[in-house]
Amino acid sequence: MTVDTLVQAMEELAPTRRAEPWDNVGLLTGDPQQPLTHILLTIDYTAQVAAEATTLGCDAVIAYHPVIFDPIKKLTAGHLVFDAIRRGIAIYSPHTALDLADGGTNDVLADALGLENRRPLSLRKAPLVPWHYKLITFVPDDSLEKVAAALSDAGAGCIGNYSHCTYRSAGAGTFLPHENSHPAIGQVGKLAHVDEIRLETIVPTGRIDAVVQALRQSHPYEQPAFDLIQLGAPPDGTGMGRIGQVQPTDRATLIQRARKALGLNHVLVAGPTTGQVTTAACAAGSCGPLFKDAIAQNAQLYLTGELKHHDALKAAAAGLTVVCVLHSNSERATLQRLCERLAPLLPGVQLTLSHADRDPFIIA
Repeated sequence: MTVDTLVQAMEELAPTRRAEPWDNVGLLTGDPQQPLTHILLTIDYTAQVAAEATTLGCDAVIAYHPVIFDPIKKLTAGHLVFDAIRRGIAIYSPHTALDLADGGTNDVLADALGLENRRPLSLRKAPLVPWHYKLITFVPDDSLEKVAAALSDAGAGCIGNYSHCTYRSAGAGTFLPHENSHPAIGQVGKLAHVDEIRLETIVPTGRIDAVVQALRQSHPYEQPAFDLIQLGAPPDGTGMGRIGQVQPTDRATLIQRARKALGLNHVLVAGPTTGQVTTAACAAGSCGPLFKDAIAQNAQLYLTGELKHHDALKAAAAGLTVVCVLHSNSERATLQRLCERLAPLLPGVQLTLSHADRDPFIIA
């Protein structure tokens, strides 16, 4: 078993492609080919957690929050990342990839509330797909098959298990050859009207140069016209937070249920503390602003990590009960669930929940 096995397992449970674009997820330190025997799971990779990992002989740590987030300009002895690399400890961070994943951070919070018929509280916008572009060009009919074949041979037109995928539609093109041009069709100084075929296909980013070169070499025109358009992925139904129904429950009872499920003695509450809840929402971490989505979707209670003072006032004025459990307290319960889900994917690897990991705030 190697660290790469851990990476593959985490990709299965929380695909990094679904992480927020501003995030830094995946394997952040370590050698993918390093042997893997013992993993420590934590929310934050602090000095105390690093010492715990060393004492336990761990060769990898799953730290929910990225240990590398902002650019690092200096890496010397004493820095947590430097010491992890020196000690051969690989660090993997799932962060928002786990938040959006089925069975991930937000589903654990939803379970704490007992949400039924749950769905994302805030749907994720369709992201751009940096590895795929659409190529559109315009070809005279008698050269169509030659150009299409050249593009496919250069790596265009692959969709899943299919190759040579194109779309073709007939139309008319115009152009006016100027002096010093050498048109394959038409004459210098005269507007040409040519029956052409609009040819569309898909191009992976890594094959753009080869495909464009093949287009220029196979196309009969001196200056072939073409468009390269970066594609967006279709919405996949994922998103931040969760909202759903609960059996009619008094607010105080639901708050107690969530507190018990998360193993907390105290929580912060703003807004009404009595009255029934039938629709509730949740979002882990610093997702306080999503209280507006909760209100818009008629939730009576919103469970999250932290909320700004003035947002708490707005939520309370709208009749929404907000339950704040502190940032990492809203995320920590997911570690046990992640441990249980990883175990069958990493047979023979010991998985340990950190005892040194805790929220930086306490109630004194």
